[in-house]
Amino acid sequence: MDFSLSPRATDLRDRVRAFLDTEIEPVEAALDAEIQTRRESGGDPWTPSPVVKELQAKARAQGLWNLFLPKEHAGRYAAEFGTDGGEGLSNVDYAPVAEVMGRSAIAPLVFNSNAPDTGNMEVLLKYGTPEQQREWLEPMLDARIRSAFCMTEPEVASSDATNMAATAVVDGDEVVVNGRKWFSTGIGNPECKILVFMGLSDPDADRHSRHTMVLVPRDAPGVKVERMLSTMGYHDEPLGHGEVSFTDVRVPTANILLGPGRAYEIAQGRLGPGRVHHCMRAIGLAERSLELACQRALERTAFGKPIAKLGGNLERIADARIAINRSRLLVMHAAWLLDQGSSREALSAVSEIKVEVPTMALDVIDLAIQLHGGGGMTSDFPLAAAWVGARSLRLADGPDEVHRSVVGRIELGKHQ
Repeated sequence: MDFSLSPRATDLRDRVRAFLDTEIEPVEAALDAEIQTRRESGGDPWTPSPVVKELQAKARAQGLWNLFLPKEHAGRYAAEFGTDGGEGLSNVDYAPVAEVMGRSAIAPLVFNSNAPDTGNMEVLLKYGTPEQQREWLEPMLDARIRSAFCMTEPEVASSDATNMAATAVVDGDEVVVNGRKWFSTGIGNPECKILVFMGLSDPDADRHSRHTMVLVPRDAPGVKVERMLSTMGYHDEPLGHGEVSFTDVRVPTANILLGPGRAYEIAQGRLGPGRVHHCMRAIGLAERSLELACQRALERTAFGKPIAKLGGNLERIADARIAINRSRLLVMHAAWLLDQGSSREALSAVSEIKVEVPTMALDVIDLAIQLHGGGGMTSDFPLAAAWVGARSLRLADGPDEVHRSVVGRIELGKHQ
């Protein structure tokens, strides 16, 4: 396995990093302050700042747009929607680009490579009809609209996708949608126009064939955002996570993805590459946190010494570097296996990184917070929000326990 970057991946990584350093990081604090001011004054914190739109235009002009598009689909949309180079990136080539994007909370949005839109766009690319792609995918690739993914439910253990109790029942030439979803990421943004909804359609079928995914317009009668949820005090504007109710929502059967009873199949196909993207972004977050930790440790003095040389901090910094490098290699290995095609080895590798990387990032961010003292827990630094983001990854796209179970079953299977 050769994990050296291709010339194209190296070029894109470096260009994305330069854009982030010169265009995004200088305005992050002002954008955060703008959202906070809107919230405190009773204004609208969800509408994206015009600055974000300006940054998106610049990124697109530089060809740093829709870089997440997989190789098998990028060519079709390259010229129209700005994908750099046109041929798309392998998982191995996209991984270092995603890592750089992970250094900033808004960078993925600027490059039109943010969750859940990337996952929803990949679903439409892989499973959508030409009509669904024209109506929903193409505007998303153009960033004219955003989307949400409505899967998790408050009343059931959503770590088991087959538990979903909200319904999507075919009635003639319509699908009737009922139920309640929460942590529907992206629903707070007024540009969110389409929801990917997973619902129970045939309770008597095989447990992996009971559910259907259907496209539900945000403005369909019966769709209501009950509330926006905070995650440890953060609302993650301008996307956010919402609790959404669906009451006798009717959409055409043409809005069904792939076919009735095939939601589990779609969910599994959606989540593999998405977990790699999440993990690489988390590594970028850990890298930035370690940089901030080192800077703080060298700048601050206590008891006559830089704090980098006090209390075992030098060893902790070394351990953080080792952990980040170890995690990166695990993710690159998982990305490489995905590029070779689906296999049980790839399935295990993706679950391995989903356990390893968020925990590593939490440890590194915690070190950075400790070295910043009380300031590390305030909004003066990006560390508290980074910790919350990394902590949420231990639940998002499957909790640690589920992924450990996957790895353990595959490992035992080698000896049975």
